[in-house]
Amino acid sequence: MSSMALRFTTSYLMDAVDLFRYYKKLAERAMAQVTDEQLLTVLDGEMNSIAVIVKHMAGNMRSRWTDFLTSDGEKPDRHRDTEFTDPPATREALLAIWEEGWQRIFRALEPLSEHDLQRTVTIRGEAHSVMQAINRQVAHYSYHCGQIVLLAKHFKHAEWQSLSVPRRQSAEFNRRVLGGEASQR
Repeated sequence: MSSMALRFTTSYLMDAVDLFRYYKKLAERAMAQVTDEQLLTVLDGEMNSIAVIVKHMAGNMRSRWTDFLTSDGEKPDRHRDTEFTDPPATREALLAIWEEGWQRIFRALEPLSEHDLQRTVTIRGEAHSVMQAINRQVAHYSYHCGQIVLLAKHFKHAEWQSLSVPRRQSAEFNRRVLGGEASQR
C-alpha cells in the first residue's frame, strides 16, 4: 500500500497531475507483479495484452500532449491502428515508451496555470477547453490502467498482491487512514 497521503487541494491542475501520477503508479505496481511473458499474453483474439495497452497509451500520450496548447491532439503522424500490433518485445523497451509518454503529460501540465483551463485545444478538429481535454485523458488512462490491473491480477491468481484495500481488511484500512498511516490514494 502506498503511503502517499492525499494532498488536499482546490487546484484542478494539481489534482489532475496527482491523479495521473496515481494511475501511472497503480499500473506500474500491477506490471511489476507479472512476468515478461505475461506482459505479452492475450486472453483471446479480441483482447489486448498489457504490452499492447501500454503501446496504445504511449501513442495516445505522444499525440495528445506534444504541443498540447498549440496543435491538434490527434497528430497527423499518429497511426492509431498500429498501436494495437507488435508491442515492444522486452519489459525494458515497454517501460521506456511508458515512461516517455507519462513524462509528456507532466511536461505539458506542470507549467499551466488555472487561467489556462479556459483556453481551447482541439482533438481531431473538435474544440475542447483545456479542462475538458484533461478530463478526457484522465478517464481514458484510468480505463486502460484498470485493464492492466485486471490482466495482471488474472495472471497472478492467488499470488496477487493487492494494490488497494485487501479483501476483508476494510476496517483495518479505515483505521490506518484515520490514524494517518495510509491514504485513499
